[in-house]
Amino acid sequence: MTSRESAGTDAGTLPILRTVEDLRAQVAAWRREGLTVALVPTMGALHDGHLGLVRRGRELADRVVASVFVNPTQFAPHEDFDRYPRDESGDAAKLASAGCHALYAPGVRAMYPQGFATAISVGGPAEGLCGAFRPQMFGGVALVVTKLFLQALPDVAVFGEKDYQQLMVIRRFTRDLDIPVRVEGLPTVREADGLAMSSRNAYLTADERARAPELQRALIAAADALACGAEADAVLTGMRGRIAEAGFGTIDYVELRDADTLEPVTAVSRPARLLAAAWLGKARLIDNVPVVPAG
Repeated sequence: MTSRESAGTDAGTLPILRTVEDLRAQVAAWRREGLTVALVPTMGALHDGHLGLVRRGRELADRVVASVFVNPTQFAPHEDFDRYPRDESGDAAKLASAGCHALYAPGVRAMYPQGFATAISVGGPAEGLCGAFRPQMFGGVALVVTKLFLQALPDVAVFGEKDYQQLMVIRRFTRDLDIPVRVEGLPTVREADGLAMSSRNAYLTADERARAPELQRALIAAADALACGAEADAVLTGMRGRIAEAGFGTIDYVELRDADTLEPVTAVSRPARLLAAAWLGKARLIDNVPVVPAG
């Protein structure tokens, strides 16, 4: 059995690291063995989508460390920081089952000590979409992910494409700041009925959960029409109507963007991304699908 093929640990022995010093000591020990390291940053309440990131990390590196940290700097005061689902023991068991080698679970004071006074401003792919409705979010994401990259110094970090704008933002500031970490994106992991897996799906009532997959169905139908050359404004308007009829409330956005830059586009002449965010009860659902020109 090679180092990369070796199993992780069981839930009772999965190392749980609380401080930067402990994390760096663990990574340094792996480095002394000549092993490569993958980082999987999460906010916990883990599901199969997160575990897919861990499994992908095992394919890309010899050792995988996952972080669980509900990051306060990406939440506005009116948002769900306090009620965001948390289950560290359950998360540890799931990570162990997926072959993770260590869990980094710092407290808020470990990440943002008394007197912390630094912020990161991001533009480009952070503009519009979720950036317009959650203006604090991507600065907070950039701050915490930069800290995680510098704390763990991994070879590769794995993120999901469900948060596609976030992935593009992370790729951009990683390049802009010359951070020597490869950023890998993994296609969205979905429930059997197509709903994108998300920790916030726990907010859905039974009736809302039954309606939720219509978001992906509407995205696929719209993407197919756009790929065949349909007029973008008409397709996007039709999609908004479809998800409204399915019972969604406020629709934050339904937009067509360039797949690489996230700049708005009105026609599909090169790979694009169709992205949407809409409210269903207390849950804000986001999803996206690729749009590739036909032929």
